[in-house]
Amino acid sequence: MSQIHLIKLVSVGDDMGAGRGHTYYSRKNKKSVERKLEFKKYNPLIRKHTIYKEKKA
Repeated sequence: MSQIHLIKLVSVGDDMGAGRGHTYYSRKNKKSVERKLEFKKYNPLIRKHTIYKEKKA
């Protein structure tokens, strides 16, 4: 993956705040997507799916 086009996705954590801070890196099409991305992805720290939000890299 090209390093200049990466975005950082940071975990919000579960209801109690566990698993906060785990990161994924991905790419997005900046021409068609103008809003910040938000995904529900697997968090290996707590072994659950949690919400990941786009942060500044």
